[in-house]
Amino acid sequence: MSSGGSDWIAGSGKAEKVEGGYRVTARKIFSSGAPTGDLLMTSAVLDADGPEPTVLHFGVPMNSPHVKLLDTWRTLGMRGTGSHDVTIDGYVVPEAAVAARRKAGEWHALFHIIGTIAFPLVYSVYLGVAESARDLALGLAKRRQPTRHAIELAGRMDTELTGARLARESMLAAVRLNAPSAATVNQVMIGRQLVQRHAIAAVDLAMETAGGAGFYRAAGLERRFRDIQAARYHPLQFGPQSEYAGAMALGLPVDKIY
Repeated sequence: MSSGGSDWIAGSGKAEKVEGGYRVTARKIFSSGAPTGDLLMTSAVLDADGPEPTVLHFGVPMNSPHVKLLDTWRTLGMRGTGSHDVTIDGYVVPEAAVAARRKAGEWHALFHIIGTIAFPLVYSVYLGVAESARDLALGLAKRRQPTRHAIELAGRMDTELTGARLARESMLAAVRLNAPSAATVNQVMIGRQLVQRHAIAAVDLAMETAGGAGFYRAAGLERRFRDIQAARYHPLQFGPQSEYAGAMALGLPVDKIY
C-alpha cells in the first residue's frame, strides 16, 4: 500500500538522522488499503541533508509498534478504498532501506514515471463509476415512457461519457510512448482534468435521466454520485494543472509546478 495522497512532490513528515538510519515522525493521509496492508510505501523530508530539503523514500511495516492506523475514513464517497490516516512515531528506517532520495518540492524522474503511469489507472476507476451510473440511469429511464426531454438528457449523458473515454485514451497514449517525462506528465494531466470534467457531468446527467427514482439509495445511483466527486481531489488539480500546461505551451520551466 502507498501513502500516495500525502506524499506528492513536496513530501510530508519528518526524517531525523540518527545512528544507522533515520527516525521518522509523520501522519500520512489518504493511505488507501490501510486496514489490510502489510507494508506502507512512504517517504519523509530530511531537512539537514545538504543545502536543500531531501525526500527519502522507504517502506514501513504496518505491524510496527511505531505505526498506528487511525479510523478517520469518514467520507462523502469512495468509502470502500479504506484510505485511513496512518501515523508513524519514531520508527527508525535503516540507511540501507532508503530506496530513493530526491529534492523536496521539485519534479524528479521517479515522479515523471508515477505521474505518467499511475493516473490513467486512477482515472479509469472514475470512468468506470460514470459508465456504471449511465447504465443504471438508462435502466430506470426505460421503465417509463420517454419524453423528448428524457431522450435529450440521455444523449447529453452519453456525449459527456464519450468525452471522458476519449480523454482517458489520450492518457493511455502517453503511457504507450514508454518515455516518462515532463511532456508525458502534461498529456496525462490534461487528460486527467478532462476525465474529471466529463465523468462528473455524465453522472450529474445520469441523476437527471433517472428522474426521482435515482434519488433512492436502493437504485445505486446516489453512491455513484458520491464516489465520482473524489475525482476532483487528485493531483494535478485545476489550478496547478492549468499552470503546468500553460508553462509547457510557453516553453517555461515546470519542474516546481505541482
